[in-house]
Amino acid sequence: MMAGNPDRQGEAGANQLLLNPWARSAGLHSLNTSSVSGAEAMYLNVAGLSRLKKTQIQLSHARYIADINLNALSFGQHIGSGGGVFGISLVSMDLGDFFSTSEDIPGGTGATFSPSYFNMGLSYSHLFVNKVSVGVTFKFVNESISNVGARAMALDAGVQYVTGENDNFKFGISLRNIGTKMKYTGEGLSTPRPNPNQTWEFPITYYQRSAEYELPSQLNIGFSNDWLLGKSNRLSLIGNFTSNAFSRDQVGGGLELTVGQNFGLRVAYKTELGTAIGSTEATLDNGVSAGFTASIPFKKGSDSRLTLDYSYRATAVYNGIHGVGLRIDL
Repeated sequence: MMAGNPDRQGEAGANQLLLNPWARSAGLHSLNTSSVSGAEAMYLNVAGLSRLKKTQIQLSHARYIADINLNALSFGQHIGSGGGVFGISLVSMDLGDFFSTSEDIPGGTGATFSPSYFNMGLSYSHLFVNKVSVGVTFKFVNESISNVGARAMALDAGVQYVTGENDNFKFGISLRNIGTKMKYTGEGLSTPRPNPNQTWEFPITYYQRSAEYELPSQLNIGFSNDWLLGKSNRLSLIGNFTSNAFSRDQVGGGLELTVGQNFGLRVAYKTELGTAIGSTEATLDNGVSAGFTASIPFKKGSDSRLTLDYSYRATAVYNGIHGVGLRIDL
């Protein structure tokens, strides 16, 4: 597996698109390409959105490194009597406040600013005879401050296939972040300079041209196999390979145990090919992850449920990444 290209590392931008804010799939280190379902599937493999039966709303918060916060909101709605599901998702990154400086006042002007990093997606997924599901997401990506910004349009697509006597074997492929290049523009890139013609006494504003950069596109290929434990319990083995266009490839596996619809435990491990275990040369998206799910119905016998998800991802530096999510099924 030598599809990754380490020579292109660092050439892509908008890497917030690779940060998983959803607690349930983050507990499996985003390895469940084949089995992810519901509204959070719009992040990893949109084909899983079609497994939604009615209406679902999800909120999620991840405490990333250096006091950076990831916040996400998603909504999924089954359409008509067929297998179609429509979804909307919004993910934002809160980097906090920065002190404003300039060439003339490098110590700070006294003002502060907060960068805006967010992406919004519109998704549609369709399930065919409970075996094959496909989906597509159109995303708007934005990075900006008050006077400079970069924007792009991107496409995600995915497919999931279910087979076996009890629909216990699943296979999934997703292609993510295929889109236009990003380039910073705005008044913040302008610089006033004296007029070289001494006859006219007024400054001229020059606009600096920034370089374009690519989105961090990736391909995920995954599988999972379920073993039924009794009538309603399940143990799943999950594996996944990720080919990153602008960084090293990753491979990993995990286990998930669900007890009925009320409780779930998961643990996973992912490694970056070409780097030593624990190496600081690797990205933070490696190592051990774990999580749990607790779910209760709104009333006995009802399909409407309130679910809490929690995840933890260990990191070689910093203190790990915590995530929590709330899911409402109506």
